[in-house]
Amino acid sequence: MSDVTRPAPQAAAAELIAARFPAARAAFLAGSVLTRRRTPTSDLDVLVLVGAEASRFRESFRHAGWPVELLVQSEQDWHGFAASETAARRSPLLHMTAHGRLLVDADGLGTRLQAEARQRLAAGPPPVPHRQLEAMRYALTDTLDDLRGCADPGERVFLAAHLLERAAELALLADGRWLGAGKWLSRRLAEADPGLHGRLTEGVAAVVTGAADGTERLAAVVTEALERAGGPLWDGYRRSSAVD
Repeated sequence: MSDVTRPAPQAAAAELIAARFPAARAAFLAGSVLTRRRTPTSDLDVLVLVGAEASRFRESFRHAGWPVELLVQSEQDWHGFAASETAARRSPLLHMTAHGRLLVDADGLGTRLQAEARQRLAAGPPPVPHRQLEAMRYALTDTLDDLRGCADPGERVFLAAHLLERAAELALLADGRWLGAGKWLSRRLAEADPGLHGRLTEGVAAVVTGAADGTERLAAVVTEALERAGGPLWDGYRRSSAVD
């Protein structure tokens, strides 16, 4: 269904919330659908906060011509998920709450959570332990060596895709930035460092299209990302097998 024949995103989300969650404490509409990045396949990302006695769940469905990703939580759920996502340095929930449009705020919970989410995002993710950063540098260096020695065009594509994600993540973490997945990883890196984002994507494109200098171009920019985190690491790398 085209935008011409379906209600506007906010109207569709408000109708859904009123019909299914009349006792909602708070509700947000979030995602690309509210931005210039909206596409014909953009969905309504809807976050609903309910009382602890109500059912909490995640559901995907269609409403008024729109694909909907619905997340229903209690206040306690929200804090639990926010904490676990923050520990992972990637929090879709904090971004939904901080940047979403507040559609329902029955008792002030929505306003409070939005302020908290914005503060937590601005503070940045927790620092990466040195041991974890070393492990990432080692893995990226090892995969880069695989790419340099690879003669199979199909394998080069897979290696390039892996290097793109891992190099982007390393660059973001080394700079104290939040991670993302899929398109959100691209957006986080583009926001943090447009130049590195462009060079990485161009390097991967050169490998995928079979350019003669594709491997060298991608290797150069992956090495740049490694240098920002302390440099390539392979020879002499040692990690204890003990769990700590």
